[in-house]
Amino acid sequence: MGTVGAMARGTGMALRTPIRAPLMLMGLLTTGLAQLPIPASAPRGFWALSENLTAVEGATVELRCGVTAPGSVVQWAKDGLLLGPHPGIPGFPRYRLKGDPARGEFHLNIEACDLSDDAEYECQVSRSEMGPELVSPRVILSILVPPKVLQLTPEAGSTVTWVAGQEYTVSCVSGDAKPAPDITFLQSGQTISDVSANVNEGSQEKLFMTEATARVTPQSSDNGQLLVCEASSPALDTPIKASITMNVLFPPGPPVIQWPGLEEGHVRAGQSLELPCTARGGNPPATLQWLKNGQPVSTAWGTEHVQAVARSVLVMTVQPEDHGARLSCEAYNSVSTGTQEQSIMLQVTFPPSAITILGSASQTENKNVTLCCIAKSSRPRVLLQWWLGGRQLLPTDETVMDGLHGGHISMSNLTFLVRREDNGLTLTCEAFSEAFTKETFKKSLTLNVKYPAQKLWIEGPAQGKYLRTGTRVRLVCLAIGGNPDPSLTWYKNSRVVTEQRLQQESRRVHLGSTEKSGSTFSRELVLVAGPSDNQARFSCKAGQLMVSTQLVVQFPPTNLTILANVSALRPGDALNLTCVSISSNPPVNLSWDKEGERLEDVAAPPQSAPFKGSAASRSVFLQVSSRDHGHRVTCRAHSAELRETVSSFYRLNVLYRPEFLGEQELVVTAVEQGQALLPVLVSANPAPEAFNWTFRGYRLSPAGGPRHRILPGGALQLWNVTRADDGFYQLHCQNSEGTAEALVRLDVHYAPTIRALQDPTEVNVGGSVDIVCTADANPILPGMFNWERLGEEEEEDHSLDDMEKISKGSTGRLRIHHAKLTQAGAYQCIVDNGVAPPARGLVRLIVRFAPQVEHPTPLTKVAAAGDSTSSATLHCRARGVPNIIFTWSKNGVPLDLQDPRYTEHTYHQGGVHSSLLTIANVSAAQDYALFTCTATNPLGSDHTNIQLVSISRPDPPLGFKVVSMTPHSVGLEWKPGFDGGLPQRFRIRYEALETPGFLYMDVIPPQATTFTLTGLKPSTRYRVWLLASNALGDSGLAEKGVQLSITTPGLDQPSGEPDHEEPTEQPAGPSGLPLLPVLFAVGSLLLLSNASCVAGFLWRRRLKHLAEGISEKTEAGSEEERVRNEYEESQWTGDRDTQSSMASTSEVEPYYHSMKDFSPRLPPTLEEGSYPQGFTGLKDEDMAFPGHLYDEVERMYAPSGAWGPLYDEVHMDPYDLRWYEDKYENPRGIYDQVAEDLDALRSDSLPFELRGELV
Repeated sequence: MGTVGAMARGTGMALRTPIRAPLMLMGLLTTGLAQLPIPASAPRGFWALSENLTAVEGATVELRCGVTAPGSVVQWAKDGLLLGPHPGIPGFPRYRLKGDPARGEFHLNIEACDLSDDAEYECQVSRSEMGPELVSPRVILSILVPPKVLQLTPEAGSTVTWVAGQEYTVSCVSGDAKPAPDITFLQSGQTISDVSANVNEGSQEKLFMTEATARVTPQSSDNGQLLVCEASSPALDTPIKASITMNVLFPPGPPVIQWPGLEEGHVRAGQSLELPCTARGGNPPATLQWLKNGQPVSTAWGTEHVQAVARSVLVMTVQPEDHGARLSCEAYNSVSTGTQEQSIMLQVTFPPSAITILGSASQTENKNVTLCCIAKSSRPRVLLQWWLGGRQLLPTDETVMDGLHGGHISMSNLTFLVRREDNGLTLTCEAFSEAFTKETFKKSLTLNVKYPAQKLWIEGPAQGKYLRTGTRVRLVCLAIGGNPDPSLTWYKNSRVVTEQRLQQESRRVHLGSTEKSGSTFSRELVLVAGPSDNQARFSCKAGQLMVSTQLVVQFPPTNLTILANVSALRPGDALNLTCVSISSNPPVNLSWDKEGERLEDVAAPPQSAPFKGSAASRSVFLQVSSRDHGHRVTCRAHSAELRETVSSFYRLNVLYRPEFLGEQELVVTAVEQGQALLPVLVSANPAPEAFNWTFRGYRLSPAGGPRHRILPGGALQLWNVTRADDGFYQLHCQNSEGTAEALVRLDVHYAPTIRALQDPTEVNVGGSVDIVCTADANPILPGMFNWERLGEEEEEDHSLDDMEKISKGSTGRLRIHHAKLTQAGAYQCIVDNGVAPPARGLVRLIVRFAPQVEHPTPLTKVAAAGDSTSSATLHCRARGVPNIIFTWSKNGVPLDLQDPRYTEHTYHQGGVHSSLLTIANVSAAQDYALFTCTATNPLGSDHTNIQLVSISRPDPPLGFKVVSMTPHSVGLEWKPGFDGGLPQRFRIRYEALETPGFLYMDVIPPQATTFTLTGLKPSTRYRVWLLASNALGDSGLAEKGVQLSITTPGLDQPSGEPDHEEPTEQPAGPSGLPLLPVLFAVGSLLLLSNASCVAGFLWRRRLKHLAEGISEKTEAGSEEERVRNEYEESQWTGDRDTQSSMASTSEVEPYYHSMKDFSPRLPPTLEEGSYPQGFTGLKDEDMAFPGHLYDEVERMYAPSGAWGPLYDEVHMDPYDLRWYEDKYENPRGIYDQVAEDLDALRSDSLPFELRGELV
């Protein structure tokens, strides 16, 4: 019952423990098995059991269970929880039953143990038939968990800076572990004893943490060492560690100075001393500095961080003043409590800086010399010795005194007798000492013994020789011997010749320097002989010796002086002049002249003469006038022996009032805006005191003004001269003797300006008129008026040969007799009087004339569809001045312009006037008529007729001719005929007379009026026809003027343009007809008879379609703009392609011009808001009906009294739709020329388009 109870308790414990469903089932099964009856006789029991085990986390553990219990179920229980008999132990993947169950081995194997495996385990055997259940003793499995981390404060791995000797706290905390780890601190490898530790619960049950704190006092030996925290545990093979690096700050050791010698502090002046100072240890390393007598001298040092050594080297050059100086090396760092120092006292040995000898080494022979030798301060003292040449001299006495820097000054005196043979010997004072055995200090002098020269003489010209003034004389003084070198001095008449005196006579005297040659000395005196040298004595002195020589010089008068009896002269005064020759050798003769005129003179009493020469004088008497002022009266002194004349003059100073000279300008010319100088040519003595200018009663300021100034000579300078400055200027000149006046006229020339010009000037045709041009100018010249006619056309005649030019004073006239229209236009009056710029004025000449309507032919033809849906515009243009009024009539009946079908627009452009009559809804019955345009102005009227007709086939081309020819080609030219109102094309048909058959060639582009026919044979006769065609048919070949007969030149004949060749005609007589063409013609007639009905029907339909197309275009144009400007003037610039054209009544080829490619020069009409493609010049070959179908053409001839190129048309952009009507309504405006009319045509034949009937 106890076993069962135990099992129950075990079961109850298992039931209380939450397990998975399989384990619960296994427990129930086991409980049931335990209640089965087991025979008591079965041998049962454990034969192998494990003891309590301890394992480290992560190890593999095996709990042994060997049991003898056949037929029983064996399983393990963990802390009372049954694990089940299955070998895999569901729910515990790391648990497994191992062993041979047949042998009773049920060992529990646990892999990778962790803390959850720390428990009590039992091996339980269920009851069986062999016996009751069995439960093994409990086996305790203890799991050891090692600490994973150590948390060190300060942070592990860091470096901490501590000061040696101070106490610091370090804490170390372990991670979770089982059991609690032991913590140990190591400082530089030594265990720290002052540690306190606490054990705390870990983050989980059964885990513990240890926190330890250590007190650390670092020392200098700990610098750079580690402070380690170690955690040891039974679960660890080796302790885990965390460490910090100690950076311990401590003061350095004392500095050490290494003296580079045996005797510390002993040094020689001038020696370069290098003293190293070393301080070991210290963190940071020591800072070193050198001091000299307490003052810093060097703060540079270096550090060896590996050995922690600071080093500083003091480099200095020892000076004598460094004796007794104290050199110190100091060491310290940031944690030093004080400065550590080592010092050395310097003991400096230095020689004397100089040896000085006092006294003069120069002395006269046989006299004593006294000298003193002084050796400056030295340490130790020096001894002095005297030497003369190689002989030692004994001093008179010796003295030692204290010197600078702890040294001593030595002094020695010497006195001895000098002789001539001692001259030049070296006298030496020498200083020596045992401390300076390798050096010698001495001072030397050269002994100078003085003695006089032995001989002196002069070399030069012989005594009594005559020398001409200006002669170069060389005197040389020579001496032998003497010390010092003899000083040679020159004297002239007992006066020393010095350098200062030579500066006054530098041009005539040169004093050389003393020169030495061996024992001979010389000095040269070179002079140019002058009057002062006559009878002069020149001496040379050397010491006590002197020698002399005398010169005799001949010279002209040294000074010729003129004396006057009065100083101030006035006209009429008498003047007495005396000429005095001061001195000459030999005597001279005197004479007088005035401006080259010889004067009578008288002798004057003689006077004494300098330079031991002769004097002379003569007098002359004069009566002066103002014209004598400034004249020279000359006295001449002539020496016959010397052949030389000396002259002197006296300038007459005559005082008189101002007098104007004959060269004084009284009229001065200037140009406006330029400068003017009114000169003054006046003579006065004294000079004029003032120049006063007055103009028109006003005095001009002597100080000058904005536009004038009075020059120093009195001249008046003006600038920016204007015509208002023209006039007389009065000049007043004054001096102390009186005044004078003069009038000077300033004539200001200025460029002409036109004051009056009648613009415009009007005249009727055939009348006379003067174009008057009045100018303001100075000067006014007879021919200063010129006239030019202005015009842009090169072919215009700009000559004025038929006009009379009249010039009178300031007025010029251009007189026109019998005025013609060709003379109308702009004229320019040019006035040029020689002062730039010329004046120019424009004047317009308007020639008034009656209207002249441009009617190129007696009847101008215009085509339009008469289907009552189209519109047509008739263009009437006329010339005339003044403006023209247009009236229209139809078939002689005045046109009622109030009818809404008629619209008229009138334009005026200079002398050209236009009227556009637009007819809406053209009806063949009502509007195919003759319209008359009449132009009227006050001078008359003119008219032209325009026929409105229907569209039709084109007229034959006109003027068909040959323009060039080669053996293989021919150049053709023609003028288009009336195109019938539709676009037309041209075709060439030609044949060779020797070859049957015709060839055809279409002219491309279709509107071309020239064509080159190629592929011809040389020396061959051809016939060439020209056809014109439009949508309604062609022009036919029967008309004359469309056929040419040509013969191409041979290859050996020159090519070029042929002579004028009239168009050929078909022969008038009958010709033989070939049979085949006759048959063909008959057949054609039969076909035509059958097709006439169909053709008529088709023709009516086609006309209807054409009319509808034209109507549609006209209606579209009406929608777009009220009235279309369908007809405009054509400009004659050569042959042009056309759409609408005209016919001429002359046999000479009339011209036809279309508006298709025409850009009008006249201003656009109000209706020209946009232009159809045909009008703007764009190609419309594929268009059946371009916008402008029919255009008016111009008249080809000029009527009697034709105007020629009267007025130029105003060139306007064809696309510029602006029209300034008021610009052209002024009848007095300038009327521009228009293009020239062409040659007149004969009108004696009926034009083509008038043949037949009108519609």
